[in-house]
Amino acid sequence: MRIVDGNAAAGMLSEVIDGDATTLIGTCAGCGAVAYIAEAVVELDDVAAIMRCRSCTHTLLTVLRAPEGVRIVFGTLGELRRG
Repeated sequence: MRIVDGNAAAGMLSEVIDGDATTLIGTCAGCGAVAYIAEAVVELDDVAAIMRCRSCTHTLLTVLRAPEGVRIVFGTLGELRRG
């Protein structure tokens, strides 16, 4: 597993979300931090990208790659909007 920023998960997210996912702004329901998805801390491997809040380290969301396609499991991501 590698630790990277949210830019590394953009390809996986683009399979589910139209447009450039790195320009989306998320709000952490855990601590209230507001930041671009590109700024999240990501634990990345061949199957998943676990996106964590840079402020409190809560899991915002997890992107999973499975044989049936990519899916997103939401954690403490309270809001997601275009930047």
